[in-house]
Amino acid sequence: MANSSRQQYIDQYAEYAMEQMRRYGIPASVTLAQGIIESANGKSTLARTANNHFGVKGEFNGAYVLANDDKPNEKFKKYDNVGQSYEDHSKVLMASRYQKYVGNLSPDDYKGWAAGIKKGGYATASNYVSTIVGVIEGSNLQKYDQMVMEQMKREGRQFGTAANPLKAGTTTGQTNGSDPKSTGMDLPQGEYSMPVKRDAFMLITSPYGPRKDPMDRSKTQVHHGIDIKTNSDAVLATENNGKVVAVNHNTNTGGGKTVTVEYTRADGSKTHVQYMHLSQIDVKKGDTVQAGQKLGVSGSTGTRVTGEHLHFGVINISADGRQQWLNPAAYLAEINQKGNLQKQAQYNGKDLLTQYQAGGTQTAPAATEQQKEVSPNDWLAMLMSSDDSALGLGGQGEGGGLLDSIMKMFLTMLLLTMQMENKSKEEKVQAVTDALVNRKIDISSFTPNLKSAVMTVKENSTAVLTTDDGKQQYSHELTAAEQSRLSQVLGSDADDATKRQRIGAMVNAITFSQQASQNYEQIASQQQSQEQNLQRK
Repeated sequence: MANSSRQQYIDQYAEYAMEQMRRYGIPASVTLAQGIIESANGKSTLARTANNHFGVKGEFNGAYVLANDDKPNEKFKKYDNVGQSYEDHSKVLMASRYQKYVGNLSPDDYKGWAAGIKKGGYATASNYVSTIVGVIEGSNLQKYDQMVMEQMKREGRQFGTAANPLKAGTTTGQTNGSDPKSTGMDLPQGEYSMPVKRDAFMLITSPYGPRKDPMDRSKTQVHHGIDIKTNSDAVLATENNGKVVAVNHNTNTGGGKTVTVEYTRADGSKTHVQYMHLSQIDVKKGDTVQAGQKLGVSGSTGTRVTGEHLHFGVINISADGRQQWLNPAAYLAEINQKGNLQKQAQYNGKDLLTQYQAGGTQTAPAATEQQKEVSPNDWLAMLMSSDDSALGLGGQGEGGGLLDSIMKMFLTMLLLTMQMENKSKEEKVQAVTDALVNRKIDISSFTPNLKSAVMTVKENSTAVLTTDDGKQQYSHELTAAEQSRLSQVLGSDADDATKRQRIGAMVNAITFSQQASQNYEQIASQQQSQEQNLQRK
């Protein structure tokens, strides 16, 4: 996992590297890794004083700074902004001394590119290739290569500067790299952005409107917003020229750390966009922000939060000061359409933006296209292919094989429980969402002799069985052998009824073992207490 400083750099400059990949075919992962190493996560003197993230020597439009390197007081290029540094670095790698080694490589062959530019003389350190590859794989930077490859294939685009020209007139003149869209190299700059970056779709865990109070399920409440599933994501401004009008760092409020951004409309009205439950805030009251600019990091702060997510709310303020809550799905549909973002906000297999998109207004849903209802299996497949897939396990790192097996066991058991439950299609789809978001499956139907039985995948990627026999609750972390036996049952050729019976028997055996262990400990404790009393006498 990347440390916080490195992850912040990645969040800020990943799009820069991906644009360079589109234009020059250089793996985004290699560009990012080089930037991370050579700029010390953007904190080196050259990066801070000259926007030079790659240690490129010489002059840039006549501008330079002096620094000691191989010789004292050498010239290093000084750029107006970080984007120019990224673009210039790509041009350096287009030199023939590198291209003779990398010219025929695929844009996603990061290992080949690292070895090729080393052969071309980019660096003299003997461990340069292993260092670059280590940074890439340690921070999963190769995912950005795959994102570009999939985008180019999906949109039928070609690599190269001709097919991916830089658009004029899109820079803002910022030189500190605070605006991730203002690269200074005339990258296409959007006027609109979703509040979190997702390649597939944003997963909505709770929509706008009436719902059961998550803090007290016996009560109902009106939910003035939508909840977006997040995992320490950068939260982004949705439009250009927004003004930060409120910042709350107090975690002892219902919404916890909160940022509110105001957008002024031509008719004198205003739109307030709220981001709640943040773990980190990167702006202050009075700041002007642009579309896609990082405002902070999602989290789970506040007194009314049941787990990490972004609560995203929208308020319309009329010219005469009247305030009205808006369904954020309508607002997001509007900017999605205006910015041609082509994004979705999926809630239980339905895109919440669709009903508003055709009409293009914030008030009247369009009734032109009815969405096809998805089956529980289809919805599970959609979730597994999304950015929020696989319970966050993903099989990364040295424990990939073990994590993959836990994930497979979890999902197979989820499908088995759905077949058993006498629920409607909508209830089963909701059960899939709840299971994946909460990493928890209720398998009580397998063990009718127990009050309840629940399987949970914890943050440390261990599987935990929690049972209740009506008198006491027992918690047990599954051993590798137990996980293997469960996987064998789930993967066997037996029919579903037999599988459920065998799993139920295993759960009962584990529970019985826990009961016996606790009874033994109680008896031992009582005997020890009696012996101590006798000794006192």
